[in-house]
Amino acid sequence: MIQLQNVTKIYRMGTVELRALDGVNVSIDGGDLVAIMGPSGSGKSTMMNILGCLDVPTEGTYKLDGIDVGTLSDNQLADIRNRKIGFVFQAFNLIPRTTAQRNVELPMVYAGMGNRRGKAHDALDKVGLSDRTRHLPSELSGGQQQRVAIARAIVTDPVMILADEPTGNLDTASTVEIMKLLVELNDAGRTVVLITHEHDVANFAKRIITLRDGAIVSDRAPENRTLVHG
Repeated sequence: MIQLQNVTKIYRMGTVELRALDGVNVSIDGGDLVAIMGPSGSGKSTMMNILGCLDVPTEGTYKLDGIDVGTLSDNQLADIRNRKIGFVFQAFNLIPRTTAQRNVELPMVYAGMGNRRGKAHDALDKVGLSDRTRHLPSELSGGQQQRVAIARAIVTDPVMILADEPTGNLDTASTVEIMKLLVELNDAGRTVVLITHEHDVANFAKRIITLRDGAIVSDRAPENRTLVHG
């Protein structure tokens, strides 16, 4: 479903050339749960931007759900981001003075989808917040705000959930809750790609891809995967 072929990303600043990604090859099947790790400057943020159709490779190809992203216009890229990718961010990115229900409805507004109220309520129910639909973000805990963000990410039924440090602002208990939720969504058939620098978080994944200096240095199953029960 996701295929990067010899992907290189070069940033040029005057005469200086920075290879943020250097010949990356990776395939991610539908229904996989993958964590992407690496130190600062390893290229994981650049890889996230390319996977999220927020940027395009300088060289190589990126295919998402069979579509060569590099051939798309800006409007087509925006449509791909809205319909095929559900984003979850470290900072939640919720609109402060808007209810949980309305926050979840936003992607459907942009996509021109109908039955927004019902679909938003169903998404909030899936993340265990059917009783918080009228609450503002300020009335929710950090873990609950991230659950709203996940509901917003899944409401358009995307082919991939792309989670960028989704537990970075959460305490340990909330981190476990959010990772259990992402695992449950994956078990239900959703593809999840997770960007993280925390090994405890990465261990919830089925695969861990580690980047260093813009290249993949390992792609393996976790040695002791954290299993979710109940």
